[in-house]
Amino acid sequence: MKVLVSAASRHGSTAEIAEAIGDTLRSRGFEVTVAPPDDVGALSAFDAVVLGSAVYTGRWLEPAIGLARRVGTDIAGRPVWLFSSGPVGDPSRKLVQQMGADPVDMPAVLKASGATEHKMFPGKLDRHDVRGLQRAAFLFFPGIEGDFRDWQPIREWAGSIADQLQAAPVA
Repeated sequence: MKVLVSAASRHGSTAEIAEAIGDTLRSRGFEVTVAPPDDVGALSAFDAVVLGSAVYTGRWLEPAIGLARRVGTDIAGRPVWLFSSGPVGDPSRKLVQQMGADPVDMPAVLKASGATEHKMFPGKLDRHDVRGLQRAAFLFFPGIEGDFRDWQPIREWAGSIADQLQAAPVA
């Protein structure tokens, strides 16, 4: 079974999540292609898709939204899972909890892609990767810089995708 794992990533940390998902699926016997949305050609070669995006200002990045639309039209009916990478900082803080909410465009992305599930993972933020007003956020919101990704839940989620694909293989 061929699985596409694709993620829109501004600075690479969401792409690293996509790679971890791909590695887990490969370890379970799937043929996996990991590629950014802009590099994905024909979707008809894939039996399933895992699509993700970094979240900025509560929204998915446009390349991921565009691929979600293509998935929904080009391979409608095949299994699709979505993930987001976004919240940074101490999860007990109210701001971080707000960042952990589904992106505002998620209902439209779910509908366009035909996905049945969306998972949010904590992200990574490095002050050297941002400019201007985003950099000013470090002054107003201390503690948001760092790598908050937790690889175990990411791998477990990828394992659950493998379980679902193995239980009901695509014809």
